[in-house]
Amino acid sequence: QVQLVESGGGSVQAGGSLRLSCEASASTYSNYYMGWFRQTPERGREGVAAIGRDGSTNYASSVKGRFTISRDNAKNMLYLQMNTLQPEDTAMYYCAASTSRYYYQMVASGYRYWGQGTQVTVSS
Repeated sequence: QVQLVESGGGSVQAGGSLRLSCEASASTYSNYYMGWFRQTPERGREGVAAIGRDGSTNYASSVKGRFTISRDNAKNMLYLQMNTLQPEDTAMYYCAASTSRYYYQMVASGYRYWGQGTQVTVSS
């Protein structure tokens, strides 16, 4: 089992940057596949980025080239660097952990453990 705590959300203007962090409690953190999701009332929950145990990454087309997912297994940390933010990036952002080898598909049901979320608001 793993507990996840996100931080780093906030309010920025369009074109700005934010870095989200997610701290994991599990001593076996390196064994988990990890992902970032976001949720709005209009779009529901959608996958943003995923990273494998070997560091391989996958991104939603809407964020590719602007967002970067990374992990530091020594610190039990997951990150999401978000650049060139746009108002449509406004959402609650969640980190999640998966034991499924299909983690890269970024389907929410494939992720077993979730953080409480951190709000990102981008104004135009």
